[in-house]
Amino acid sequence: MMRRVLYALTPIVALAVWLYGPRVLATLAVSLVTGFLVEYRFEKIKGGKVSEAVFVTGTLFALSMPPAVPLWIVAIGIAFAVFMAKEVYGGFGRNVFNPAIAGRLFVYIAFAGTLGTKFFQPGGFGSAAGSLFGRPDAVSAVTPLAMMRGGVDVPMLGLLLGNRAGSIGESSVVLIAAAAIYLVATKTAQWRLILSTLLGGAAMAAALFFAGFAKALPPESLLAGSFLFVAVFMATDPVSAPKKPAAQWAYGLSIGAVIIVIRTFSLFPEGTSFALLLGNTFASLYDRIAADAARKKAARSTATAQVSAAPTPEAPTRPDSAADKEAAK
Repeated sequence: MMRRVLYALTPIVALAVWLYGPRVLATLAVSLVTGFLVEYRFEKIKGGKVSEAVFVTGTLFALSMPPAVPLWIVAIGIAFAVFMAKEVYGGFGRNVFNPAIAGRLFVYIAFAGTLGTKFFQPGGFGSAAGSLFGRPDAVSAVTPLAMMRGGVDVPMLGLLLGNRAGSIGESSVVLIAAAAIYLVATKTAQWRLILSTLLGGAAMAAALFFAGFAKALPPESLLAGSFLFVAVFMATDPVSAPKKPAAQWAYGLSIGAVIIVIRTFSLFPEGTSFALLLGNTFASLYDRIAADAARKKAARSTATAQVSAAPTPEAPTRPDSAADKEAAK
C-alpha cells in the first residue's frame, strides 16, 4: 500500500524538479535520510523494523516545504515528525496524528519568519532545472493564497498546471487529481475521505463568499494552496483517519470546512495543517459515535423483527345465540 502512494507521488516530484530545479531532490534526500535514521534508531531500541511508511512521511513532508527551504529546517522538521508524532506513540500503526503534517506545522510555527520568504515563482517549465538552488532572484514571490486574501484574481491555468508560487508538492492540480484516481482505483485511499473533504471545503467557501467574508470563489479556494494535496495524500492516511464510513464523512467534512474558516479569519494564510490535526484528534470519537449509532440501529431492527415474527393471539368469538351462550358456559 505504501509503495503505491510513492508511485502516485513520483510524477509530482518529477514536475517539481522541472519547475524548481534539482534543489527539490536535495530537500527530498535530506528528509528521507533523516526520517529513516530517526526511525531506525528508535525501532532498534524496541527491537522493531523500519516501515515503508517512513518514506511516505519523508516524501510528503519534503513536498509540503517551500522550494527554497533551508535544509537544516528540513532535517529538524522530519525528525520531529517521526519521533514526536510517531515513535512516541509506539511506531507505525499507533500514531494518533499524521506525522508529515505534524512536522510541517511544527516548522511553520517555529521558523515562520524564515519559511515565509522561501517561496518563489517558477520561471516556466524547465527554466529552473539547471540551478541547484533554484532562482534566488525570485525569492519571496506572492503565493496564490496571499493573492486571494488581497482580493487579487488567481490565474486558474497556473493553478492547474503548477506554474505558480507555492509549496513544492502543490505544483499541479492535474497531477494530484490523477494521483487521487490511481489511489482510489487501487483501493489505497478511501474515496469518502477525499470527497467529503472537498465537499466540506466547497460548502464553507461558498457560504463565506456569499456572506461577504471571503473574496475567493469556491473553485479558487479548493485549487489554491495545499488543500487538494492534503485532501488526497494526508486526509486519507489509514492510521490517523476514521474507519467507519459515517465517521469518514464527518471527518472529511469537518476538515474541509475548518481549512476555509482558518484561511478566512486567522492570521495564517494556510489552514490545512491545523484542520487536519484537529480532524486526527476527533477521528476515534467519530468512529465511536458511528459504531454506537450502528449498534442502536441494529438493536432497533432486531426488536422490530422479533415483534413482527411473534404470533398474534386469536380474539375470543362473541356468542350470538342462547344456545351458543349455553355452550360457552
